[in-house]
Amino acid sequence: MNKLDPDYTLLAATKYAPNGNGSHKKAPMDIEKIFGEKTFGLDEMKSRLPEDIFERMKATIEHSEPIDADVADVVAKAMKEWAIEHGASHFTHWFQPLTGSTAEKHDSFITPNKGGGAIAKFSGKDLIQGEPDASSFPGGGLRATFEARGYTAWDPSSPAFIVDNPNGSYLAIPTAFASWTGEALDHKIPLLRSMEALNKQALRVLQLFGDKETKKVYTTVGNEQEYFLIDEQFYYRRPDLVTTGRTLFGARPAKGQELDDHYFGTIPERVLSYMLDVEKELYRLGVPVKTRHNEVAPSQYEIAPIYENSNVAADHQQLLMLTLQGIARKYGLVCLLHEKPFAGVNGSGKHNNWSMATDTGHNLLEPGDTPHDNAQFLFFCAAVVLAVHRHQDLLRVSVATAGNDHRLGANEAPPAIMSVFLGEQLEHIFEQLTEGPATESKHGGFLDLGVPHLPDLPRHAGDRNRTSPFAFTGNKFEFRAVGSDQTVSVANMVLNVIVAEALDIMGTKLEAQLAGKDASDEEVLEAAVAEVLREVVVDAKPIIFGGDNYTDEWHAEAEARGLLNLRTTLDALDTLTDEKNVHLLEKYDVLNERELESRHEIMVEQYFLTINIEAETTEAIARTMVLPAAVRYLGELAAAVEYSSGVRKTATAVGAMIDTLETAIEALITQNKHREDTLEDNAQHMRNNVIPAMEAVRHAADDLERAVPHDLWPLPTYREILFVK
Repeated sequence: MNKLDPDYTLLAATKYAPNGNGSHKKAPMDIEKIFGEKTFGLDEMKSRLPEDIFERMKATIEHSEPIDADVADVVAKAMKEWAIEHGASHFTHWFQPLTGSTAEKHDSFITPNKGGGAIAKFSGKDLIQGEPDASSFPGGGLRATFEARGYTAWDPSSPAFIVDNPNGSYLAIPTAFASWTGEALDHKIPLLRSMEALNKQALRVLQLFGDKETKKVYTTVGNEQEYFLIDEQFYYRRPDLVTTGRTLFGARPAKGQELDDHYFGTIPERVLSYMLDVEKELYRLGVPVKTRHNEVAPSQYEIAPIYENSNVAADHQQLLMLTLQGIARKYGLVCLLHEKPFAGVNGSGKHNNWSMATDTGHNLLEPGDTPHDNAQFLFFCAAVVLAVHRHQDLLRVSVATAGNDHRLGANEAPPAIMSVFLGEQLEHIFEQLTEGPATESKHGGFLDLGVPHLPDLPRHAGDRNRTSPFAFTGNKFEFRAVGSDQTVSVANMVLNVIVAEALDIMGTKLEAQLAGKDASDEEVLEAAVAEVLREVVVDAKPIIFGGDNYTDEWHAEAEARGLLNLRTTLDALDTLTDEKNVHLLEKYDVLNERELESRHEIMVEQYFLTINIEAETTEAIARTMVLPAAVRYLGELAAAVEYSSGVRKTATAVGAMIDTLETAIEALITQNKHREDTLEDNAQHMRNNVIPAMEAVRHAADDLERAVPHDLWPLPTYREILFVK
């Protein structure tokens, strides 16, 4: 079947069978029974390990205690036996290189013995350390191509898990990835380092507040994942989607998301069946997903887990994306995670809900019923606000990709300007803090809906703001600028370290205020905290904004406030290796200067390569698919011009469109072939010249799509892709 056969659309619409292929059979889901059954977590360890070994492992997982080789040997034996019981024949050290995705090399449990047979073998050494080839992963100058040695190191804080395949299974062990010289070659190591930095400073502050019980503070994360689902019949007929993850062509359909009828609408049967399958697999992997719904754009959806330790949450986010994409194929669907797969409708983000929690069970960003009286909460909350104000650039860098540039600043995403939304209640308290201690909190009361049998609803003290990039949403901050295809490790590493610095600064100020005084006296402590809060809030006040972040007026006001507006990825990356950022990341042992410079080089190169691939794909599709279809139509018109002045007029218009397209293609080829002397200059050339040339080709092609008959047009249209379920 080729594109000229219109039945591919009918096939996409009709081939789904609710009970077909064994993929959609109804089966009960006992969540409590299946949750975590494919993970080697604490419950499994407790049932399989000697009590003393289990307690030592628990101390490692919960309190970061070092792990000994003798413990690793016992754990490895139990883990191997558990994995084999689940059908695993191989194991892999599962890691996250600087590509932003995951990587793995499989080794068999089977080892030949002297008698000519084989035994299943897996030692503590196998568990603790692996040695994948490090030469072909992005290194940013940390390692030369011929310097191949790299190491993976077991991360016991993130549970090992089983990956099933129709023909077998394997054990995946979450690991960190480092070079032979010790530099971090992944996203996990800096994230773990940043968590330790925040833990140290948060404990220091809690001790000043008289907390002697807390032994560890960790950050928690819950990520709302947005994605598109389209039928594979359309996907494989779109070379742009296959190659780049987004449509490089596509005229806007008559109907998009204007009616707001997709958002929270009834989930289509096929999609719901897919979602249930995804959720079941994620439950088995120990991923605590909670929410699912239709998103704003047609064929767009969302899944969200509840909060976990940041490191585990980052690993689970990778598993969630892999699961979304893998299971889609069982339903004849393709899951698109690109930030902007379709022009003219909302793109996809990954809202990063971030907070701080103690090992004693307290959320440090929980305001309570009277937040103005909650000095500890206000201290930690103010630290986050100060952190965002001091490091707007690093937050923007943490979400900087070529794909996310299409989304940031559009109607569904916050602008590239970083600001903090606190809500009416907290903003009122922070205004009071500029003058001294806060004395009152606004309360929301209740909503009377005017119908006797409907309950009065408790109302929050402030509304939400969906246009803010960084918003307080009750007991956490929601960082809304993270792209749907990104690893969350980078954004959370940045959040952890900048808040660690803010707590360090504020802790030092509080120590100075308390010097020579009785800190156990509640009034003395409250007065000291109030003075520190006053200084910090006055300093960070420009970053607080509760209005509409989309308006031109806000952009002008933000500039007057001295806030950064780093519109593109390259604008943001220009700030990454600034002296203040090098100092920050080195001071808290998160990234040394070489590691930071390597990430700068990798991110610039990824930007350049992404645009280059998109440009070459644009040229190929325009030259070999769009142009021939238009010429074929022009030929049909030319054969009939003598019969109608209307046909002659149409032929003239189509001929002019073809000329415009041909000119745009030649300009794109010229721009994409051009090369500057340095990687940074080449990346800037892509941004300044190649992207506009691609847009010109697209504009010309989209005009032709509106003119060429559907049976001649070589690409599935937005109308088909977005609305045929």
